[in-house]
Amino acid sequence: MDLDWSLIRDLSGKLLLAGAGALLLYWTVSAVKLVLSARGINPLIKQFFTQVASGRVDAAYLLTTRTYRQHVNRQQFIRFLAGLQLNRYRNLKSGRPRLQDGAVILTVKLKADGGDELPLDFTFVKVEDSWRVERISRVGSA
Repeated sequence: MDLDWSLIRDLSGKLLLAGAGALLLYWTVSAVKLVLSARGINPLIKQFFTQVASGRVDAAYLLTTRTYRQHVNRQQFIRFLAGLQLNRYRNLKSGRPRLQDGAVILTVKLKADGGDELPLDFTFVKVEDSWRVERISRVGSA
């Protein structure tokens, strides 16, 4: 009887280690997949804010998807940007990308000299071979 319990304990320990190893492998593969799939997003963010800062709002608007433009017209887009008061912010920092339903969500924090922060969630989708902005929202708003 003692031999059976030691065998079961030995086997369960090995199964637990195998499960932990499989989970670690899954997390590693998922992280690598996310990083590889999100390539090209940071240059798009930089291009978006460069266009807005230089007054080329129409060019920034065209970095969005057709679906976005069907729901948010040019005037609404301009009002949204104006409401953000982007001229107050001098620096931006990107967070970690998150995958959700084939889209990549990235929180971008705009930082002002006085320490104020404006976190925005950008949702990106691939349109053909290029990333496009599918949604922009303030963090904490719907």
